[in-house]
This record gives sequence, C-alpha cells and structure tokens, in this order.
Amino acid sequence: MMYRTLFPRDIFSELDRLQRELQESFDFSPSIRGTGRGGFPALNVGGTRQSVEIFAFAPGVDPKSIELNLDRGVLSISGERPSDIPQAEDKKQSVHIRERFAGRFRRVVSLPDDIDPNGVTANYRDGVLRISVKRRESAQPRRIIVE
Repeated sequence: MMYRTLFPRDIFSELDRLQRELQESFDFSPSIRGTGRGGFPALNVGGTRQSVEIFAFAPGVDPKSIELNLDRGVLSISGERPSDIPQAEDKKQSVHIRERFAGRFRRVVSLPDDIDPNGVTANYRDGVLRISVKRRESAQPRRIIVE
C-alpha cells in the first residue's frame, strides 16, 4: 500500500525535488518554436496556417483578473489565483503539503514574426484560457493563378 507522509523521510529525494524546481525556474519561457517547462498556468502552444493558438490551463482563476499584453511579438499572461486554504482564526495554522499553486503568476510567450497584433482574441471557459493570434494575411500561403 502506498501512502504519503506529511514529512519527507528520504532527504536525498527531497533535495532532488528542490533542485528540479530550482532548475525549472531558470528554464526559458515557452515560444512557438519550443517550450519551457513548469510554471503556472501550464501552456500548450501551437498553430495553423492562419493563426497561433495558445491554451493556458488556469482553473480557479477569475477571468476578470487575467491580464494579456502583446508587445513586439511577446505575449504576456498575468494574474492572480487565490489560495483555497481557509485561514485559521488564530493564524497559527501550518500547511505541510501544498501542491496547488496560489498567488500572482506571469507567463511569457515569444510569437513568430508573421503575427497580426490587431487579430488577437481570448476567451476563458472551464478553467482554460484560449488565445488565438491571427497571422498576417500577407504571410499566409496562397495559390496564384497563371493566366
């Protein structure tokens, strides 16, 4: 039977976990060309011939608290996720395991050069923020008819 204790018994596995978390904090931010790891919200970045699609998985976030900015091909997603742990009245509550992220967050995605900064749409549904950035009409492939 597998169970999890409140305190780690293997100090080396705990040090390994801390080292991984520290390394992930220095990983590069995701871009259309490659992705970083870790961070909140988790991102999926992909695209079609007509657009770049970004999916940010942010359950428990009020969509009104999410701020999106696009500046020179860099999209930033920021906001705040409230803590779901109720505060004890005596303020002497201790938490031994906290795996759900709470607090301010910011993710940055470098977009390709062919995006149209005026063609950005975003919607939030069921904890998923979908951002669609259109590509410039001139950058989209087209067939030229020879007469």
